[in-house]
Amino acid sequence: MTFTRLKTLSLLVCALLALSFPGHVSGAGNNNNKKGSQPVAPPEPEAVIEEVNAKQLEKLLADKDYVAVFWYARSCVTCDKVLAELEKIDDDTDSFGVDFVKINDKRLAKQYGIKNFPALTYFREKEPIIYDGDLMDEEGVLDFLTSLEAMDLPDRIEEVNAKILQKIIEDTDFVAVLFYKEDDPDSPRVLRHIELIDDEAAEYGIYIVKMHDKLMAKKYGFRNPPGLTYFRKGKYINYDGDIDDEEEVLDWLTSPANMEMTDHIEQVNRKMFEKIRKNSDYVAVIFYSDECKQCPRVLAEVEHIDDEADKAGIDFVKIDDKQMAKEYGVFALPAIVFFKPTSKEPVIYAGDLYEEEQILTWLITQKDPSGDVIEDLEGERLVHLIEESGSIAVYFYADGCEQCTKVLEELENIDDDCDKHGITFVKTRDFSVADGYGVHEYPALVYFEGGIPNVFEGELSEEEEVLQWLITQKTEDRIELITRQMLETMVEETQYLAVYFYKINCNICDQILEGLELIDDECDVFGIHMVKIQDPQLAKRYSIKTFPALVYFRNGNPLLFEGDLQNEQSVLEWLIDDDNRELADEIEEVNERMLDRLMAESTLLVVFFYDDDCAECEEILEELEEIDGEADMFGIDFVKIASIQAAKKYEIVNIPSLVYFRKQVPVLYDGDLHQHDKVITWLTSQDVFEIKNEIEEVNRKMLDKLLEENEFLAVFFYEHNQPDSTAALEKLENIDSETDNLDITFVKMADSRYAKKWGVTKLPAMVYFRRRFPSIYRGDLLSEDEVLEWLRKNRFRQPELNIFMYALIALAVAFVVYTAFLLQCFKPAPPPPVQHPKQS
Repeated sequence: MTFTRLKTLSLLVCALLALSFPGHVSGAGNNNNKKGSQPVAPPEPEAVIEEVNAKQLEKLLADKDYVAVFWYARSCVTCDKVLAELEKIDDDTDSFGVDFVKINDKRLAKQYGIKNFPALTYFREKEPIIYDGDLMDEEGVLDFLTSLEAMDLPDRIEEVNAKILQKIIEDTDFVAVLFYKEDDPDSPRVLRHIELIDDEAAEYGIYIVKMHDKLMAKKYGFRNPPGLTYFRKGKYINYDGDIDDEEEVLDWLTSPANMEMTDHIEQVNRKMFEKIRKNSDYVAVIFYSDECKQCPRVLAEVEHIDDEADKAGIDFVKIDDKQMAKEYGVFALPAIVFFKPTSKEPVIYAGDLYEEEQILTWLITQKDPSGDVIEDLEGERLVHLIEESGSIAVYFYADGCEQCTKVLEELENIDDDCDKHGITFVKTRDFSVADGYGVHEYPALVYFEGGIPNVFEGELSEEEEVLQWLITQKTEDRIELITRQMLETMVEETQYLAVYFYKINCNICDQILEGLELIDDECDVFGIHMVKIQDPQLAKRYSIKTFPALVYFRNGNPLLFEGDLQNEQSVLEWLIDDDNRELADEIEEVNERMLDRLMAESTLLVVFFYDDDCAECEEILEELEEIDGEADMFGIDFVKIASIQAAKKYEIVNIPSLVYFRKQVPVLYDGDLHQHDKVITWLTSQDVFEIKNEIEEVNRKMLDKLLEENEFLAVFFYEHNQPDSTAALEKLENIDSETDNLDITFVKMADSRYAKKWGVTKLPAMVYFRRRFPSIYRGDLLSEDEVLEWLRKNRFRQPELNIFMYALIALAVAFVVYTAFLLQCFKPAPPPPVQHPKQS
């Protein structure tokens, strides 16, 4: 009995031990079982995107704000792979409040614009957005589904959870969070008030969301919501005013003091900037762009002076808005613009953007310009500024000149206004610089744009008149007024210069000048610089007796216009006429716009691409100048251009290069550019000259060369704009390739006088040359088959003399024989010998 109790007690102890250490017992069991037993705990089920049908999807869209739908088909090969990738982000989308489902319904997919599978559609309040990215990139899909743009619901404040809020705070500079209680009867009223300012806050770049998470509300200091927390770059402040007063809330959110962040320049948009302008007297704006390479460095420099500018009472902000920058006259980024209450127009900084101390000095000077005076420059600094500055006004004055001092005091008043318009204003007493520009009387004001001078003619003491004149010179393209010394310099340095000589108090001069202003821009397109001058003595040098007059200088060679100056279009045509622009023994320099025009107009164009810094280019140019005139005789236009942009446009890799454009089709010369004879031989060779499937146009020089080089040549003589010539030419173009097969060179020529040389009296006409011996086609030129057959017969015909020629030769021979016979038969008898007197 005792043994039985002990046995029972032992069994109970073992059972208790087994219950106390279930893992060990199970492990023992596993050791005993070699194949292994069932696992200790079943694995957690993997995240699977829920399958729905059409009705379930419809209900889901009705109940949920954010739904992502994966469309697939049984026949789709890649759908399973994509689905496996998207399964990885199912839990993440759930944490952001996005329901992720999949559906196999082609009919329903078609209704939502889905034609190819797999596809992903994101529904925000039933509004679909089709994802067009890579579905295999699950991280990209997650970013799309949880981005601020994708989750933004129109006309309502978005409900967020803790994870969504954290992402929004990281991605957005300004976020306002309204904490509320779901069961609080006051919450709907508060929400309605905040809804009223949601759109307006968005204009300031402030994103408003709502949240009913009590723990998060408590974390940010609201034990009893509602409450409003404002995050600025992750740092938050709480609103302690009347939350039912939406206008007060909006003013608090958009207050520059609340939006301002320490230790860096604030990023603002247009709406925020307008509010800052209303609240601040002095505002400095740095316009930049994410695409600008220099902007990060400039921003880093400007950050160093943000606190100093703030101490000086200047609010410094940055704006990434190219359109807004253009509205204030900024066309190149980065740029700094200063706004002050006394002026409608801002002032643009024109100094070194990498010198923060210089920028700060400029800002303080703009704020308090009382100590600002026109800068005094002399010598090389002044000359360099004139040559390099886009727009600069130089006031020339002398010591001891009372009028100079009075005028200077007046001009000081418009210095700031000139800065606003981007015009640098300086003064100088450097007489050597003044003499170089022909300034001998003081005071004087000269405006330079791109180094080109223009002398002010008005009253210098009238600062408003001076300012208006300077602004006009800056904003409008006007004909510059120059002095004699300026003209002499420009004649030496400018390739094409048109000089308008006129005199004051001349009504007709002023009228003609207005007309010439209309063609000034077009002259610039053709590389012609137009200026005006009042110098009667200088005019006499060029045989000008009456005013006004126009003289055209081509590399210093003058040509007087003898037409009607009141007809500006005839003046323009005269200036751009090739005969007038022709430079003796020099290749014409062109710009990009002129080159484009020549490409469109010239059939045969040779372009020499070079660089001003190229050592060998000058030697090559001297060689090519030798053949410019000869190329012109062959009807080839020869120009040169020093433009890297133009070279890139026409895919020119190496500089220097010589390219032959035949109807805009380029052929690169790969020979030695230092041998001009080989270059001209190449330019005029038939292989280079010929354009496939097209009858080439030739002039007299080219035709003579072709007659010398070709045994068989067909020439179509025609007239421009003549219906018969046009119709015949269209037909003959069809047999151009066949004539090539017959080894007959086929060209065309619009020269009626030259055609008469070969016996052609009526155009159009076809002439076939065999070893320079011409044959005129008498048939129908509109029948290309007949023309081709005629050419073929002439090509393979053995040369023989016809009956007429034989008759002429026979007559000539007979005439010679008969003349000889007559001379022999009627030869006079010799006189008898004279008798001696003794014999008689």
